[in-house]
Amino acid sequence: MTHYSKTALSVNVNKVALLRNSRHLGIPSVLKAAQMCLEAGAQGITIHPRPDERHIRSLDVYELADLMKRWPDREFNIEGNPFHQLMDFVRTFRPHQVTFVPDSESQLTSDHGWSLPKDADALKPLIDECKSLGVRVSLFMDPDPKQMVFVKQIGADRVELYTEPYAASFGTPTNDGCLAQYVSTARAAMEQDLGVNAGHDLNQDNLSKFAQAVPGLLEVSIGHALIADALEVGYVATVRGYLKALGR
Repeated sequence: MTHYSKTALSVNVNKVALLRNSRHLGIPSVLKAAQMCLEAGAQGITIHPRPDERHIRSLDVYELADLMKRWPDREFNIEGNPFHQLMDFVRTFRPHQVTFVPDSESQLTSDHGWSLPKDADALKPLIDECKSLGVRVSLFMDPDPKQMVFVKQIGADRVELYTEPYAASFGTPTNDGCLAQYVSTARAAMEQDLGVNAGHDLNQDNLSKFAQAVPGLLEVSIGHALIADALEVGYVATVRGYLKALGR
């Protein structure tokens, strides 16, 4: 058994909500999508509620939190900018994990990690509060080994490595060099006793190579590509395909 066979798959259901919000019919159901992914074997559900509710809405958070209570062995991960409305959700629902992401309110999608130690003073009180609530904290970070010591110093439990550069270079001559940066960052994180997550633009084509190479990879959070695949072949086949790519 290879190390990556223990990597958990957390399905981000934001894009289901985005499609639903384009009409006023309540379909497709975010709740049903999450349940089908869990039934297919996904180890967790991720949501990224934004202040403008362009996809995940406050009601979705309530309903998904209730659903996850019926799956006590699975993880509920809420991600977003802690300086927007994210902490209200954390205080109310106390998810298993919160992932702090430094995106702006108007940003289409996350495109960079925190800058440490510059952001450390602002983040630390919020990390401390999450820890007091029993919530694991992961910081969305670029693949930079030098920043891992600062992540540890401000009390976070994990990092989520921003993988868009890896995905963008996949299949090109620069991909191996790019992947090496993730490997070295993961090793630096592990040296600080930090857990390693990853996410952004991972798909069934590029996932296996990444998961096999990056040591200590505990979890991948995948939304856009997974939901796009599910539109073609369904949630069950898609989730099983991603689990297979992870060696599970």
